[in-house]
Amino acid sequence: MGTGGTAAFWEPGDQILWRYRENGGAGFHIARPVTVARDDEDVLAVWLAPGTQVVKPVLTDGTPPHQEPLRTRYTRPRTVQLDRWFGTGVLKLARPGEPWSVWLFWEPGWQFKNWYVNLEAPLARWDGGVDSEDHFLDICVYPDRTWDWRDEDEFAQAQQDGLMDGAAAERVRAAGRAAVDVIRAWGPPFDEGWQHWRPEPSWAVPLLPEDWDRTPAHVST
Repeated sequence: MGTGGTAAFWEPGDQILWRYRENGGAGFHIARPVTVARDDEDVLAVWLAPGTQVVKPVLTDGTPPHQEPLRTRYTRPRTVQLDRWFGTGVLKLARPGEPWSVWLFWEPGWQFKNWYVNLEAPLARWDGGVDSEDHFLDICVYPDRTWDWRDEDEFAQAQQDGLMDGAAAERVRAAGRAAVDVIRAWGPPFDEGWQHWRPEPSWAVPLLPEDWDRTPAHVST
């Protein structure tokens, strides 16, 4: 997937993988094939199309993690399974070196719904895509420029269960505060009109490669 090397930018229409490592583990538990909308020194923008086959984490009995009680959500054994991305698509934006990405959601009919700031490790680029690790805490931003924190309970539980120590949690909080500063100033990408963006009709839905969990040979940030 994709033709760009680790030092080069991908071209619009290239297909790459957007992956997340397991929290507290060495493997990958989320893999989403996406199409590059833009990639340059300012931003990587990718489109997660409806119907895309993805990899997602589940408990070993098949229960989705969000359906498991919070107190055991991160301690019960997990595995991964294949699924489809249902509903409307998602536009994901990541600025180089930033410890979060911003996702745009729409209702059916391209009615813009909200931005979602996903706090995470800065993306690591490799020849087949980008890798990160989710940091549990998130921020939802609405069209009227109001915002609120999301998943604070999961953020606290992850610390309690040893998936994040106090120093790491404070770095995530600091990243969240920095993101809030950008929101309050209505800086990039919120002021750039991405809510009016649309995917190219000619783009095919990317396929999930069989070696979606491969270890990159070369990684850059």
